[in-house]
Amino acid sequence: MTPATRCRARTDPLTALRAPGDPPWDVCLTGTVFLDIVFTGLDSAPVRGTESWARGMGSSPGGVANMAAALARLGLRTLLAAAFGDDHYGEYCWDALEQGEGIDLSASRTVPGWHSPVTVSMAYEGERTMVSHGHEPPPEAVLVQQGAPNFPPPARAAVASLT
Repeated sequence: MTPATRCRARTDPLTALRAPGDPPWDVCLTGTVFLDIVFTGLDSAPVRGTESWARGMGSSPGGVANMAAALARLGLRTLLAAAFGDDHYGEYCWDALEQGEGIDLSASRTVPGWHSPVTVSMAYEGERTMVSHGHEPPPEAVLVQQGAPNFPPPARAAVASLT
């Protein structure tokens, strides 16, 4: 499947600019993908020692995946290079990004034995509180190595997390 067919957008915003020999991707991103779980509709901040019920909840890939999904939804041919845990969270994020958003994950890797970073966000009183958990991926999961051949791949633009 080519980068052009991976993109789920019906229109290509760069059609008028495309020419033979252009790079296959419009943007290449790298960074950490989190599983985001968002609770909404809380009447107040959770209180220690009590259980709070939320009126709404959602989940989606987060972190660098937020920007990747936004770019893909704009119709840009998007490549994401990231580490994914080999757990259910990683599988969910991979599927949501590749199948749901049309993002090319050919530069991404699933890391055996590494669990996906997770962020839980609670929205109340016009604010939000977040709790995150994760570990650095093992060295073999590092996707961008100094001097690595063919990385970054040819793209019109690149976005990299420097933290």
